[in-house]
Amino acid sequence: MSYKVETVNGCTKKLVFSFENVDLSKQIESAVKAKQKTVALKGFRKGKAPLAMVQKVYGPQIENDAFSRFVSQEFYKAVQEEKLNAIGYPMFSNTKFEDENISFEATVETFPEVEVADYSKYEFSKESTDVTDEDIENLKKQFLGPKAEMKEVEDEAKALEKGLFAVLNFDGEKEDGSRPENMKGQEFLLEIGSGQFIPGFEDGMVGMKKGEKKTIELTFPEEYHEESLKGAPVKFHVELLEIKEKSMPELTDELAKEFGFESVDDFNSKNKSRLENQKKRQSQAKLQEDILKKLVDENKFDVPKTLLEQQRKSVEQELGANLKQQGFSEDMLQTYFEKWSDDVDARAEFQVRSGLILDSLAKKYEVEATDSDLDTKLEEMAAESGMDKKQIETYYKSNETVKTNLMYAIREEKTFEKLIQDMKVK
Repeated sequence: MSYKVETVNGCTKKLVFSFENVDLSKQIESAVKAKQKTVALKGFRKGKAPLAMVQKVYGPQIENDAFSRFVSQEFYKAVQEEKLNAIGYPMFSNTKFEDENISFEATVETFPEVEVADYSKYEFSKESTDVTDEDIENLKKQFLGPKAEMKEVEDEAKALEKGLFAVLNFDGEKEDGSRPENMKGQEFLLEIGSGQFIPGFEDGMVGMKKGEKKTIELTFPEEYHEESLKGAPVKFHVELLEIKEKSMPELTDELAKEFGFESVDDFNSKNKSRLENQKKRQSQAKLQEDILKKLVDENKFDVPKTLLEQQRKSVEQELGANLKQQGFSEDMLQTYFEKWSDDVDARAEFQVRSGLILDSLAKKYEVEATDSDLDTKLEEMAAESGMDKKQIETYYKSNETVKTNLMYAIREEKTFEKLIQDMKVK
């Protein structure tokens, strides 16, 4: 064997190569002849330059290319022989080529062999999936909301509370006494409890009555999007002009049909079923999250830097897309990721570790995602979304990346099913 394997850590191997009497002359000669056919040196037509001249001009480059090919070929041959599950590209070092003797080292990251510690005594609680009357009523409000009428509260003794709407004038005063135009509003309609204003503003208005004036002292959040207001103390001078409330119409068969249902009973039964499925998914997702946190905490192993870097980019892309939808500019995104860099790293590391643990468990349980599993999943998605299955099928089966991600998710779901059977879940 012309190499030896050294273990750097649980996910890094160093291969040390040493060869004697390596003859690359035939490869170099062949490469020089091939080069002769394609080059046009000064004073000669293309392909007509003497071989010796081509050797003189391009020889060093060709020799270096031949050496690099030899190094790469021997490295990948060794990786196959050792059955190393390599990640990314190797880092070559200490390369030498003297008197037909070649030596070099190649350090490469590999997927770690994760052996999950005994989890049979772990205990978890699963959230309730019962659908209450309140859940149905809240859903009705979502449907009926666009048809609701905004009416003024006639009782002048009525105090403002969450869920009601305030018509107000407000004027913000900074610490230096200035009152910027972007901190003023006239006859502004605000739902109390909506979180539309900075934290504390809406809570400060609770209890106010029509015609009342009040000064609310607050501090802008440190992560506020406008630089000049980050962490800044401010006084909001508020005048409550009116209190309004939404008057919801009664759900009738006629309205139910407008929403795509046959009747009120059909609305209630179908939405109850959908809410049950939604709660089951949420409960299952929470349980899986709890299990993963426990498994990650209880199983320590070396993680490849390559995977961490790749996952960090993925996390940043996902977060960036969401923040852009909220109005973040590129400069704001850069500031955000600089400030929350440690959180992004932690999220990426958790995702990598949990993914490696689940992969190990999937192999233990011999779990694989099949085409039959995919069809079942697509049928479930169609039933839950109300979309046509063919549309969903076309989307997932026409995009290989999207399909691969879904198959991976199915494999994880099947792994969790096996895993939960071996744990104590209440």
